Amino acid sequence: MIRVQHAPFDPGGEQQALTKGRTDIGAVVSFTGLVRDFNERPDVTALTLEHYPGMTEQALADITEQAMHRWSLQGVSLIHRVGCLSPGDPIVLVLVASAHRRDAFDACAFIMDFLKTRAPFWKKEHTRSGHYWVAEREADQRDANRWEDEQ
Repeated sequence: MIRVQHAPFDPGGEQQALTKGRTDIGAVVSFTGLVRDFNERPDVTALTLEHYPGMTEQALADITEQAMHRWSLQGVSLIHRVGCLSPGDPIVLVLVASAHRRDAFDACAFIMDFLKTRAPFWKKEHTRSGHYWVAEREADQRDANRWEDEQ
């Protein structure tokens, strides 16, 4: 299940939906990303996320499909918000269900690493002194590249 949306999400409710009626799931690993009040500047007051509809969902589906091929998973839910968000607001939710914890942990990390580097989202941070587009981080690229070494 993949969604790109403006509305907030409920991580607990999403996990219940993923696992409802399932007895083959032994582990669910989740990641919830939140808007920080600092980044390239120390006074972030808002974050605007933009995307390319259709292309973004396809990129997220491709990333999820890659994870499903690499690990034995019972399900994945991926929700990413767009629009103007405030510090503390949730941005992204990744839920990975598997029979075993290691597959769930690894797949969740993989999905986030590839989402950060391969999904077409653009972030603009707003501060008291102006706004700017967030640049790609070398650390995010290194995190994604580590999975190529583990194939």
